[in-house]
Amino acid sequence: MPGGGCVGILAGAGPLPAQVAAAALEKGKSVFVVGFRDFADTALLAPYPHEIIRLAAVGETLAALKKHGCRELVLIGPVRRPAWRDLRPDAEGARILARLGRAIFLGDDGLLGAVVRVLGEEGFIVRGAHEFLDHATGRSGTLGRVLPDEQARQDIARGVQVLRAMAALDIGQGCVVQSGLVLAVEALEGTDAMLGRCGRLMQAGSGGVLIKMPKSGQDLRADMPTIGPETLENAARNGLRGVAFQPGVTLLTDPDRCVALADRYGLFLYGLTAEDLKEEK
Repeated sequence: MPGGGCVGILAGAGPLPAQVAAAALEKGKSVFVVGFRDFADTALLAPYPHEIIRLAAVGETLAALKKHGCRELVLIGPVRRPAWRDLRPDAEGARILARLGRAIFLGDDGLLGAVVRVLGEEGFIVRGAHEFLDHATGRSGTLGRVLPDEQARQDIARGVQVLRAMAALDIGQGCVVQSGLVLAVEALEGTDAMLGRCGRLMQAGSGGVLIKMPKSGQDLRADMPTIGPETLENAARNGLRGVAFQPGVTLLTDPDRCVALADRYGLFLYGLTAEDLKEEK
């Protein structure tokens, strides 16, 4: 990635937008952040040049990015898809929505892919957060002290099968499996809400396993699976025994703390290997 230049960060919720900003500065870039109102954490964005702009105020957002000389963009941090009656796009927003067309009614992957395409047509180069946070995408194998046992390995394999089937329908990036039983799949509610449901569904015996991985063919510039300390806290709170993820294409918002929490709660934190991901003939 060439040095210099201003990176525009379109910031949703959580700590990742600020982490991308810090990483971009370390790589010799300048940054400008557009934090989406009601989603972005303004305290975390405070150290960086930024403006807080309403999600549907697309004209204001594009003008701010161009004013600061941003050519590269990173879309990072969750944003809840608003109801149509609450959107209230400005004139530029309405133009962009018209260009998105039927993609507006697709799942997240289809919509975000269309957003990336339109931003490219507007003259921006959309980068993935992992291009800046390359230290935070994990590695294969066990990251902490706890290893998955044979039952957990079977549940991981089952979860990989489930997520591959879900990918064709653009449903989600996570599921929970316990002793071969699929307790929950992630949809619009997100991982933490899914884990909360699992606490009420957990069966007797060893706890369930959370598996996170991107959909096949997913544009990682628009959306990547994410695991953070809260994921490990929620996994422990709701009776899970471990978390498995696909390394290289999953963001760990705080890798060291994730490992420390896994060790504290006796959970495994496991990066899928090539063998785990090998499709059966």
